[in-house]
Amino acid sequence: MIIRHNYLEQLIQWKDEAIIKVITGIRRCGKSTLLLQYKDWLQSQGILEKRIIYLNFEDLAHEDLCNYKNLYQYIMDKVAQNQKTYLLFDEIQRMQDFEKVVNSLSLQQNIDIYLTGSNAFILSGELATYLSGRYVEISILPFSFAEYTEIAPSGDKEKLFANYLEFGGFPYVSAFAKDEDKSKISMYFEGIYNTILIKDIEERQNRKEKENTRKVTDIALLKNIAKFMASSVGNPLSVKSITDYINSTGRKVSQNTIADYLEVLTEAFVFYPVDRFDIQGKQLLKSNPKYYMVDLGLRRFLVARKEYDLGFSVENIVYFELLRRGYSINIGKFGKQEVDFVCQNDNTFVYIQVTASMLEETTFLREISPLKAIKDNYPKIILTLDKLNLGNYEGIEVINALDWLLKK
Repeated sequence: MIIRHNYLEQLIQWKDEAIIKVITGIRRCGKSTLLLQYKDWLQSQGILEKRIIYLNFEDLAHEDLCNYKNLYQYIMDKVAQNQKTYLLFDEIQRMQDFEKVVNSLSLQQNIDIYLTGSNAFILSGELATYLSGRYVEISILPFSFAEYTEIAPSGDKEKLFANYLEFGGFPYVSAFAKDEDKSKISMYFEGIYNTILIKDIEERQNRKEKENTRKVTDIALLKNIAKFMASSVGNPLSVKSITDYINSTGRKVSQNTIADYLEVLTEAFVFYPVDRFDIQGKQLLKSNPKYYMVDLGLRRFLVARKEYDLGFSVENIVYFELLRRGYSINIGKFGKQEVDFVCQNDNTFVYIQVTASMLEETTFLREISPLKAIKDNYPKIILTLDKLNLGNYEGIEVINALDWLLKK
């Protein structure tokens, strides 16, 4: 089992703080495993097992606790008044009205609460209202390339990267991807994809019914939208452009309908929207964001390889690595030129270009030109799979992407 050190350290830092820790991320990315790793860590620190209550609400053994009143009574019967009790609730959104019990338990000074959820709406609606300012979100992703290499630490990094590009970083897939059993991997992705859609839609329908707002019911339409977006990773998209594409296939849908279905895919952490940023004007541009897909293996399952898209795939990997490293990320616009990523952290910026190769002079000039045009003194980096033209070009660092991804 690979220890998710980055995420585990975040949980440890928030231990015993009077704030709810909410772990979010796509299904099967390792949230449950992380919670159990944290449970093991608590016990290694001398916390007695009876002071740790772990409940997985997708386990039918806990079905009787899916009533918030029953759960509250169950917990309060086990809480000691003079000792801290640690509550680890996995997939809490499966319980109806979970917000009420979480809010009530959070008022107890001797309780430390940790939640996981596979849908972004866990932090919206009533829970956000109840817990305003009293929770922290820890967003977990499938394995990074560095974590992926821990499975075969002596392997050739170029071959491992080729596997990572094809199979992605879902923990279960990563365990057997080295055997390249593609039929088994395909079956796994079909299972995870259908689980994401069916379970998240079911949970969303329950919420929408409660809110008396529009529902999503057409699974075939949702899959068509997901496939189109997967094939458009790294390209600007809008609700209108998606609507136009769907209508061109013979379906007749409105932009409002597409917006609802797009919300499902982003709430389920399948796609991550990235807004554009005017570097000169220092302001966000809300039109035509780009969408990146949470895992390239899942993308490969949805979209058969039709053309060379290595550059977009590497760009997708870099985007999620930047998220892991704590950056706020935008697509940069500088006049008519574009910078792949404008990254902000602690009021400082880093500008990053990503390209599969820049051995050709025309590609080199195209990638370096936008960075040269930016006259501030923040770091400027080009990440490439090349090894021959690395170095510093008038303050712009050209770095091998694999070395950057593996940098601790």
